[in-house]
Parts: sequence; C-alpha cells; structure tokens
Amino acid sequence: MKKEIKKIVLAYSGGLDTSIIIPWLKENYEGCEVIAVSGNVGQADELEGLEEKALKTGASKLYIEDLRKEYIEEYIWPCLKADAKYEDYLLGTSHARPCIAKRLVEIALAEGADAICHGCTGKGNDQVRFELTIKAFAPDMTIIAPWRIWDIQSRDEEIDYAEAHNIPLKISRETNYSKDKNLWHLSHEGLDLESPANEPQYNKEGFLELSVSPEQAPDTPTYITIHFEKGVPTAVNGEEMDCITLVDTLNKIGGANGIGLLDIVENRLVGMKSRGVYETPAGTILYKAHDVLETITLDKETMHFKTIVAQKLGELVYNGQWFTPLRESIGAFVDDTQKHVTGDVTLKLYKGNMINAGVTSPYSLYNEQTASFGVDEDYNQKDAAGFINLFGLPIKVKAQAEAGWDK
Repeated sequence: MKKEIKKIVLAYSGGLDTSIIIPWLKENYEGCEVIAVSGNVGQADELEGLEEKALKTGASKLYIEDLRKEYIEEYIWPCLKADAKYEDYLLGTSHARPCIAKRLVEIALAEGADAICHGCTGKGNDQVRFELTIKAFAPDMTIIAPWRIWDIQSRDEEIDYAEAHNIPLKISRETNYSKDKNLWHLSHEGLDLESPANEPQYNKEGFLELSVSPEQAPDTPTYITIHFEKGVPTAVNGEEMDCITLVDTLNKIGGANGIGLLDIVENRLVGMKSRGVYETPAGTILYKAHDVLETITLDKETMHFKTIVAQKLGELVYNGQWFTPLRESIGAFVDDTQKHVTGDVTLKLYKGNMINAGVTSPYSLYNEQTASFGVDEDYNQKDAAGFINLFGLPIKVKAQAEAGWDK
C-alpha cells in the first residue's frame, strides 16, 4: 500500500532548484505541508531573505541550522588529517552533504514527516550523498527527488517555471552557473564551462567570489605560518583561532593571492565525466601545510601507507559513503597517525603559488647530523656496501642466470 504523504521536509538552499520545488510539491502532493530546512555551512549572503522566500512560496516554516562548527570539526578536519582528495578535488561539496543531510533527518523525525525531499539532479553525485545519509539514519523514510520524476528538462525550463509562478531568483539566464558555496569552497558548473575547450573567465567581474586570478594577485609575496596540534590547524601567524575564524582568515589571505583555483574534468560516481571549476583558498593552503608538516613527523612506512588510505577515503567521501564502517575505521587509523603531527609550517604565497618557507616540530624525525654530507657517528658510510650487495642480490642472481641461458 502506497504511503500517504502529508508532511514533507525539504532540503532548502533557496537556489534555483529548491526555489521551485516548494510550489511543485504543493501542486503534486495535495494538501501536504512542506517544511524547509537550510543547513548553514558557510554560504553567507545566500541565507539572506531565505525565510521570507520559503514562506511566500508555500513552506509552513523554515529551519536555518548553524552547522559550521560541526561541519569543520567533524567532516573537514578528518579529511584534512588524512590528506583525502578525489582527483585533486578537496571534497567541498562531498563532505558538506552528509553534514546537512544528518540534520535534515533529525528534523524530519522530530516533525513526524512522511518524506524527505531534495533538489539534486538525477545526473549528479549529491543525490547519492543525501540519500545514503538518509538511509543511515532513517532507513524507512520515503525520499522524493523531483528531478527524477518531473517534466522539467533543463535549468532554462526551471527559470520558466519560476517566472510563471512569480518566484524571485537571484540569477538570470546569462549568469545561470550551477554553484555550490560553503565556508570550504565554491564550485562552478554549466554554461560555457560545459566545454573543456573553454578557458574559465577568471577575470570576468562576478565570476570568482572567494579568489582573484593569479594575474590580479599582489606583486609581492605574502608569508603565513600555520600551527597544527595533532593534525588540526589551531593558529595563523601566532594567533589562536576558532575553526570558523581560521578557515575564514585563510580564505581571505589565500583568495587575495590567487590560491586555490582548480579546473578539472572529474569522473562522477554516476558514470559520466564532468567539468568543474573550484575555488578553495583555505583548503588548498591547509592541505599543503599539513602535507609539509607530515614530511618531518611521519615515518616512511606510515606516510606511504597513508597515501593509499587517503585515496580510498577520498573515494568514500566523494561517493557519499560517510556513514559507513570503513570510513569510520579509516578515521580511527588516521587519528592514530596524527599523534605527533604538531608544529609550525610557513608558506610563501605568490600569484597562485605556495612555496615552502620553513617547517618545525617538537616531534620532528629529521636529524640534521644524520642527513649531513659530512662524517657523523650515526651513519658509517662503509655499511652501505653490504646493504647494496644484499638489496641488489635478486638483480645480480637474475643477471647471472640469464647469462647462463644464452650459452
């Protein structure tokens, strides 16, 4: 028997998709109540006027949940500590979705909702990220995904629907990039970016929001020093900061120096290749600094194995599998590797480049005496001969055997 839908909780951003979904739900689920939920993960001005807009278009109420601290500490920092990426993408949308969706489920259960609705397209990754999180916390909840069932076929047709229903939009057909913004990144997709042959219009007014192009960055370098405690950044230039302030500070410094622009064609989970342009100033700086610190605080075998783990974690997060046993187990392993990843990293930022300018740690494994070209008590260079003989024995034996085969 089909479940009757009388109350729907909608993941609401106020963007093009979710702006038209509220009236669409009211039209297609007769008598239903729509409760809008917006997770504040740092989209700033995008939240302005959201409540008025949601109520005017048919929602009974709007929750705006401040998830910024939770997002950084419980989602971003675990990925930073692991150095997790997906094809060089720093997961800005990927780890925001489970954070938002978890709160969405909590509100839906508290409200006694019959269904949860999201505005993700049937071609994208976000539908998977939302729905796997919903399944983790409300396995029997009905999920409504309008893009998979309505007759609308394009973003232009969405704008047509909005205009017909007098729904105000902040975009036009000419600036209709698909964007996702939070405190970690800003993504751009669509329009001219759909062709990899087109160069992104970095210098066009209004395109970049967190950054400037390298050409517009200052002609003098900017030095920054970041302090880490057990893999977590805690201070910039000697000033202790809470996590939100720290990310915001680095976004401003990095963005002003053209740091963090990424233009890639990535392999989506659903099977297609997709071109995206990302702005991630703070994230790019933090990944670089953390990586530099690990060069002196992790032993060789742990460092090399951790790169394998990082790739797997990046895939799990990208694929929406945050709330899974493997992701949690990898997190536990990574936390153990970070016990001594404490210290200071100085970077020189210059026109989109990050240049190492010094690293120190009380737990450094780097020994200047041992690494020196000079004679020292730790390393007897004569020992290298025996080492090379044993290390190269398989090569020698194979060569001797092959020489006998030719006779």
